[in-house]
Order: sequence, then C-alpha cells, then structure tokens
Amino acid sequence: MIPQEIIRRKRDGETLAADEIAAFIRAMSEDRISEGQVAAFAMAVFFRGMSRDETIALTLAMRDSGDVLSWGDIARPIADKHSTGGVGDNVSLMLAPIVAACGLAVPMISGRGLGHTGGTLDKLEAIPGYSIMPEETLFRRTVDEVGCAIIGQTADLAPADRRLYAIRDVTATVESVPLITASILSKKLAAGLQTLVMDVKVGNGAFMNSLADAEILARSLVDVANGAGVKTSALITDMNQPLADAAGNALEIVNCVDFLRGDKAGTRLETVVLAFAAEMLVQSGTAGSLSDGEQAARSALESGRAADVFGRMVHALGGPSDFLERSQDYLPAAPVQFAVPAVRDGYLARYDTRALGMAVVELGGGRRRAADAIDHRVGLNGLMPLGTEIAKGEPIAFVHAANEKDAVRIVADVAQFFTIEDDAPAQASPVLKRIG
Repeated sequence: MIPQEIIRRKRDGETLAADEIAAFIRAMSEDRISEGQVAAFAMAVFFRGMSRDETIALTLAMRDSGDVLSWGDIARPIADKHSTGGVGDNVSLMLAPIVAACGLAVPMISGRGLGHTGGTLDKLEAIPGYSIMPEETLFRRTVDEVGCAIIGQTADLAPADRRLYAIRDVTATVESVPLITASILSKKLAAGLQTLVMDVKVGNGAFMNSLADAEILARSLVDVANGAGVKTSALITDMNQPLADAAGNALEIVNCVDFLRGDKAGTRLETVVLAFAAEMLVQSGTAGSLSDGEQAARSALESGRAADVFGRMVHALGGPSDFLERSQDYLPAAPVQFAVPAVRDGYLARYDTRALGMAVVELGGGRRRAADAIDHRVGLNGLMPLGTEIAKGEPIAFVHAANEKDAVRIVADVAQFFTIEDDAPAQASPVLKRIG
C-alpha cells in the first residue's frame, strides 16, 4: 500500500477498494503515515465524497483498529442510541434506563460536549463518585445486572477515529458526511451492538441547520450501519428550541431525575424520549409495533421501574446508593441565580438556541479548549417552550452562575436570545421524520 497513490486516486474521484481503505487506516493507526498524508486523504474525501460501499469499508476499518466488544453471555438484545447533539438534549439519561426496564441491554458509549452542545459524560460527572471510565469487568457487570451503563470511549475502542478526528478538526474537514458517518458508527459498532437508533438534530441549535442536510446525514448513517450488519433507523428531531427546560450539567441531571419521577409528562422531551424508546423496542423485537413500544416505555416510566434502573446504574458505577432520593443534596448548585425577565408581553416565538448553548459555555459549563475544566454547577433552567404566553417582567429563564458579575452579564445576553411576538407560533411535533 502506497499512501500517496490512495490519496491521488480519491483526489481524482476514483472509487477505493475495501482492502485499500483498510490498509490506509491500519497504517494510520500504526503511525506509518504522516499527519500531512492523513489530512490530504481527509480533504480528498471532503471534496470527492465516498460511495456507500467505501463508507462501510472506512467504518469497519476504523472499528477494527481496536477492540470490538462481544456480549454473547447476555441473553437480552444489545441496543443503543446516538444523538448528533443539541441544547438541553439529555434524552440518553432517561432513555437507557427506560428501555433497560423493558428488557434491553444498553452498553452506551457516550461523549463530552462539543461546541455549543452539551455532553452526556459531562452531565454524569456532576454526580459524585460516578465513574465514566470503569474497568471493563465493571462495565460488563453493570450492563448484565442493571441493564444499562453509560460510560466514555476507552482508549481501546476505535483508536483510529481519535487520530483522524483530531486532524479533521484542524484541517476544516469536519463537515464531511462520509467522515462524520464513519466517526460516529465506528465507535458504536465497536461496542458490539445488535441494533441502533440515531437522533439526527436539525435547526438553529443543531450542527445540521436544514432538513435536507439532516436527511442526507441520517440516510448515510442508516445505510452504512445496516450495511455493516447493525439494524439501524434514525429519527430527525427539531432543535429550534432547547429540548429540556434546562441546559447545563448538574441542572440537566436534576431535569433527568424529575423526568424519571414523572414530573415532565406532556413535554416535548417526553415525546422524544418515548419515540426513541418505542423505536428501540421494535427494532429489538421486544415490541410488535411502535404504539406497543411506546406503551411499554410509558409503563416502565410511570411504574418507577425506569427510575429504579437509573438509581442502580449510578450506584453500580460509583455514585451514591440513595442518589434518586437525595439528588439535590449531592448535586453541586451555583451560588448565584438570577432571573431573565421578559422584555414585553406576548408569546415566546423564537429561540436563538445555539446562542443559549454558548451562554452555558461562557458561564463555564462547556469548553473553549479540550483541556478546560467544567463548572458543573452553572447553566440555565426554567426555559419555556415556544408558544408560551408571557407578561413583561415575568421570568423566561434563570441563570445559574459562579459569581454575580457573570450572572449579570449572561442575563443581559440571554434576554436577547428570545423573540416575543403578539401571535403564538404554530406548534409541531419535535419528531420530524423517520429514516428506516
């Protein structure tokens, strides 16, 4: 394998064979090709694209660059879900215990925050003692005995993705559908899944702003994952407003606990969580239809079985045994909380959702650089859904900050991220389309 020949052929729009792609990724993993050559390959793919078969080959090569987990000793279906990221998107925290309570096994490999979007791992680290990087024995035991475990990517899972992504990040080649697809799926396939559901976000708080672009990515993910042997579907969901009524790490854990206690019934968040639960249960053969799957998920939620699974998962991975009962005692709280007043009477008509996510980063709840520490206390809550009627001066959000100076500054900023109009906006389901 001559790296520059593979780069040249892809640069010229030729189709690469699976063994060529595998050899290139293997050489990259073993540091036998330079960063310049990897960057040139990424740029060639960025401009020339890849066929479905090429993207499958790339995904499998990256998956096979490290360990591939096997769950043959667990009788339950092995399932997972992945989101492309948004603001107030804490679906995974509730979804995993709900479907685990319905009989699935969920070894969920999650990530940290990226840009304006929150990260599941950052949220879970707000829980004292919770280990996002447990030993494999503990990870397996938790999945087997509890039904789910949400952890981070180990160094042995898809290591080729880490090198390729780091180079893409500094060479303006992140926004390539084949490279995004292979990056996401290589890690998921390395987790040994049988079924997978993708949550592809679209809107002003998502990485995909248009429905057409979201459909292209969703179709690529579904086609490639199924081609690689994992039964996969995708739901395209709306991210033109925060999904939960909170954005920030500890605040979203509070939201999760409230949800599992039944305090978020009737919300957009509940609609999305139950839609994904139904999809996972049907894919795995546990439910015969989406309506049956949603009914089973709702039963697990309303009976308290899902909350029990979440509490046992937290404890199994090092957190407090009574976390569900005393979560407010364990979670860190910001010392300063200021209301954001509405500037006029009317209806909440639009959010600048990405700006709200960046406000959390400004407060210290996200990272400007990979090495930055996170302040788990800070963020926003009390966020109202679009269409809410409000009066001038009424709180439309609350800023949780480390100090008064930050709070005053962010309150002034956040007030500009809401648009209030005389007429209520049209309401639509947050689940926009299914790709299967």
